[in-house]
Amino acid sequence: MAVVLALRVFTGLAAAALAAVLLEHYGLAGSPSPAPLPQPRARRSPQPAPGPDGSNIFWGLQISDIHLSRFHDPGRAVDLEKFCSQTVDIIQPALVLATGDLTDAKTEEHLGSMQQEEEWQTYQDILKKTRVMEKTKWLDIKGNHDTFNVPSLDSVENYYRKYSALRRDGSFHYVHSTPFGNYSFICVDATLNPGPKRPFNFFGILDEKQMNKLILLDKESSRSNHSIWFGHFTTSTILSPPPGIRSIISSATAYFCGHLHTLGGLMPVLHTRHSQGTLELELGDWKNNRRYRIFAFDHDLFSFADLTFDEWPVVLITNPKSLLYNCAKHEPLDRLLHSTHIRVLAFSLFSITSVTVKIDGVYLGQAVHLSGPLFVLKWNPQNYSIRTHNIEVIVQDSAGRNKSVQHIFSVQEDNHLRFHPIASLILLTDHYIMARVFFVMIVLIQLTILIAFRYRDFPNCEGPPGFVIFTSFSLHVLSKMNIFYYSVLLLTIYTVLGPWFVGEITKGKLGCCFSFGIFVDGHFLQGSVTFAVGILQLVFFNVPLMAYLCWSLLQRCFGHNFRSHLRQGKYLKIIPVHLLMLLLFLWQAYSCFFLHLTYGTLAFLLSPLRTWLTLLTPVLIHRAWTVSPTELGTFIGQLKSYLSS
Repeated sequence: MAVVLALRVFTGLAAAALAAVLLEHYGLAGSPSPAPLPQPRARRSPQPAPGPDGSNIFWGLQISDIHLSRFHDPGRAVDLEKFCSQTVDIIQPALVLATGDLTDAKTEEHLGSMQQEEEWQTYQDILKKTRVMEKTKWLDIKGNHDTFNVPSLDSVENYYRKYSALRRDGSFHYVHSTPFGNYSFICVDATLNPGPKRPFNFFGILDEKQMNKLILLDKESSRSNHSIWFGHFTTSTILSPPPGIRSIISSATAYFCGHLHTLGGLMPVLHTRHSQGTLELELGDWKNNRRYRIFAFDHDLFSFADLTFDEWPVVLITNPKSLLYNCAKHEPLDRLLHSTHIRVLAFSLFSITSVTVKIDGVYLGQAVHLSGPLFVLKWNPQNYSIRTHNIEVIVQDSAGRNKSVQHIFSVQEDNHLRFHPIASLILLTDHYIMARVFFVMIVLIQLTILIAFRYRDFPNCEGPPGFVIFTSFSLHVLSKMNIFYYSVLLLTIYTVLGPWFVGEITKGKLGCCFSFGIFVDGHFLQGSVTFAVGILQLVFFNVPLMAYLCWSLLQRCFGHNFRSHLRQGKYLKIIPVHLLMLLLFLWQAYSCFFLHLTYGTLAFLLSPLRTWLTLLTPVLIHRAWTVSPTELGTFIGQLKSYLSS
C-alpha cells in the first residue's frame, strides 16, 4: 500500500511540476504579451531565374570551434593560417563567419579554465600575417570558451575586445550589399556576462534586453533579400524568455552555429528545420575535424556544403538545389522550374579540367566554364517535373584529383524530405527544460518514497519474503530511524535548495552555486548545466547512498555486523554491492578534486554538497553498520515474523 500511495503522490506532483515548467517556458500562464513575431518575406517573382549569366550569385565561408591552444595540437594554428591564406585565396568568399570558440582557454590538464593571452595573440597574428581581413569580411564572434573566467565585458581578461577582428561585444547586424540586393547577417551573442569557469558556461543566455535588441535587428533586415542568423550556440542550448529565440529568428533562411563538435563524432551532421521553416545548421568543429562550410545565394536560392579542410576540389551545386534544404517560406523556389541552366561552383588548387553532370545516373553533359568558379550546363527542368531526382556532379582538376557530389532535388515545391530524427531531437529540444524536469522528477521520487515509508505501517507478508518484501522492509527501517531519515531527507532537500559551494566563480569575483543558478557579482545566471550536474549527483551518489544504507540496515536486522556478513560465503552478492558503492564514493571524491582545480581552494572548503558530504558519508555508513540491536529491536522482530511466514 505504501508503494502504491507513494507512486500516486509522485505522479500528481510530477505532473504538476512538469505542467508548471512548460507553462512558464512557453508563456501560457500569465506571461506578458510577446513582441510581434517576424513575418515571412513577401513572395518573389520567378524571374530572374538561374541561367547562363554570371550575375546574381555570391558565396561565403563559415568556420567554427577553432580552439587555438597553447598546450595542445599546434596543428590547429598551422592549418588555420593555411586556411586564411590558401583556402580563402582560392575560394575568394564575400565574407567569412567565425562562429565562436576561437581559443581553447583551458589549463594544460584540461580540467581548469582561464583566458590564455598567448592563444589570442596567436589568433591575431594569423589574421595579420595572412592579411585575411583585407581579402574578405571576417566576422568573428565569441563562444563559451572565449568567455571562460571573464568577470565582465570591461575586464582586461576580455581578450576578444583586444585581439579579434571585430572587437565588439553583443549581437549585431551586418549587411552584404550587391547589385542584385542586400543580404543580412545577424549575430546572436548569447555568451554569459560575467563568464563563469567551466563547466557552468556550456549554455548561452539571452535576457529581455538582448531579445528586444534582436527583434530590432530583425526589423532592420526586413528589406533584405535574405537574412542569415549566426551564433555560437545551437538554439537548443540557449536560454531565452518568451517567445523564444526560434520565434525571433523565424524570418531567417538559416541559422548557422557550432558548439556541439559533432557530439564527439557520433553525429557528423546536425541539421534540422524549425517549425517556422528556418534551417538550423550546426557546423562540425575545426579543433579535431578541421571542418568548414561554403554557402551561396544563387538568384536567391540558398545552398551550402560542409567540407573538410585541404580536400580539393571543392564543389557546390547551386542549381538545382538540394530538396532537403528547400525553404519555401524564404526562397523563390519556382525560379528552379524557370531556370535554363544547371549551375556549379568548383574550386581547386589547380585548374578545373572537367565538370561532368549526371541526373538519375544518366549522363547529361559537360558543364562549361562561365566565369570565376562558375560552371553551367543547359537543361530543361520540365523533363524532371514529376517526383524527385538525383543529380551528381563529378569535378576533375589538372592534377588528376576528382570530387563527386550528389543530392536529391525536385522542381515541385510540394515535395519534402525529412531530417535525421536524432539530429532534430538534439537541435529542437530545449535541453535545460528537460534537465529541470528530470531533476525535479528524481527529487520527487526520492522524497515521496522516503516520506511515504516513514508514515506507513509494515505490510502484511503472505508466503516467503522475496526481493520486493526485503526492499520494502529496508526502506521502512531507514525511514523510521531518525538519524538516517533526517540525514537522507536533509541531503535531498539541500541538493535542491542549498548552495553547493561558495567560491571564485570568475576571476576575482566570489559567488554561490545552487541547483537553480549561480549568483556572482550582483548577477544571477539561470540554472542550466547546474540541473544536469544535479541529476548526476542524485543518480550517482545520493540515491545509491540511500540504497546502500537500506541494504546495510537490512544486514544488521539479520544479525550481521560488517565482519560477520562477509563470512556468509555469498561473495557474488555481497562484494559487488560494496565495490559499486566504493566506486561511487571515489567518483564523489574526484568531484571534490575537480571542484578544487576549477574553482579553487575556497570552493573546495566551502562545498557542503561535495567536500562536506564526502567526509560525512563514511560516518553515516559506519553508523549504519554499528547501530545497536536495541535500536533495531522492533525491526528485527518484524523481520522474524516475515521469515516465519
